[in-house]
Amino acid sequence: MSVASNEVREPEKGVSHWGMAALLAALAMVSPFSIDTFYPSFPAIAQEFSLTSWQIQQTITVYMVPFALMTLVQGPLSDALGRRPVVLVGLVIYSLASVACVFAPSFAFLLVFRALQGMSAGVGMAVGRAIIRDLHEGPQAQKLMSAITMIFSIAPAIAPVLGGWIHVWFGWRYVFGFMVFTGLTLVLLSYLLLPETHPHERRSRFDVAALARLVAHIGTDRVFMAHALALGVTFSAMIIFIGAAPAIVMTHWHMGETDFAALFVPLIIGIVGGGWISGRLAGRIPARRQVALGYVLTLGGSGVFVAAAALLPSMPVLLQQALITATATGAQLTMPLYTLRMLDLYPHARGSAASVQSCVMLGTGAIAIGGLVPAVNHSMLGISLASFLCGATGFLMWRRVWR
Repeated sequence: MSVASNEVREPEKGVSHWGMAALLAALAMVSPFSIDTFYPSFPAIAQEFSLTSWQIQQTITVYMVPFALMTLVQGPLSDALGRRPVVLVGLVIYSLASVACVFAPSFAFLLVFRALQGMSAGVGMAVGRAIIRDLHEGPQAQKLMSAITMIFSIAPAIAPVLGGWIHVWFGWRYVFGFMVFTGLTLVLLSYLLLPETHPHERRSRFDVAALARLVAHIGTDRVFMAHALALGVTFSAMIIFIGAAPAIVMTHWHMGETDFAALFVPLIIGIVGGGWISGRLAGRIPARRQVALGYVLTLGGSGVFVAAAALLPSMPVLLQQALITATATGAQLTMPLYTLRMLDLYPHARGSAASVQSCVMLGTGAIAIGGLVPAVNHSMLGISLASFLCGATGFLMWRRVWR
């Protein structure tokens, strides 16, 4: 089998809207599976390698930083070589890195191959967005983006639950074994089912210097970067809760390794709900009004959370879950429109534009998880306040950049 095949395959007529959405969503799932699945194993890994809470948190940061940076490479490569070979090679590298994590003899070794996982795991997310724009325009693209979001959102909900049970039954190394299985399965499915949507006549010449100049041009576009930063900060309002998941579930809510669904199900309900609402609103109301609605929910949910955490000595978990859901719903409502607006700024280099957008969003999230979360995860008040401040910052930036 040659994973680098450049054969152009048009989307088959038998592949339905939801079938393509499921395949692209499965590719995007690699990233949340790589982050969330081993959250329940944090205490065991920390104990085995004698780590502090800050050190164990860096297993996420060391993954997300190269994950963000490599999106700058994966998109332009797909513009030059085609979407399909870039996805396949990335998945193979991810699977090999996961094998190395299974047998990690030290924490430093684990960090190195977590970084390699991060370098390759984002290929489905970065290239998948360009595939959407290759196939569709206008409201249809928004509907497909929203459908992918809804399917993709299952991953963060089930990943820590699966990881918790795998950890309880077999130990933390088998959690990484599950990542190996996921990677190899997606290699096979992508080889068999993923069409090539970027034909030779549309491809840019494979010129590293030219690709670097294109990425640099996009990265210095003030309009593009203003949108990307606004989305990244808004995204962080939600990802704060994901990064703080071990502290929320096991420390503040006093639950066990198999109870992460208590946090991730409310998050996913919000993300899926936001994606569903976005799909229903596509072409029916102006984009600006939908984004405004998203910020009302994000700031409302996180703002009430801050007030309740400050005033109530013991806030009911059910109330916390409801407010997390509202925050996630609002953040998700803004995301498809931000993304499509940025891709439309560069219609002939959507892979590169998607890469820069992903890099900024994920880089912002990495800063939030690696720097902000360890400083605030000692209390739910601190976590909710960080979420509110991210949402408020995103709102102020949006008011400026969408004029």
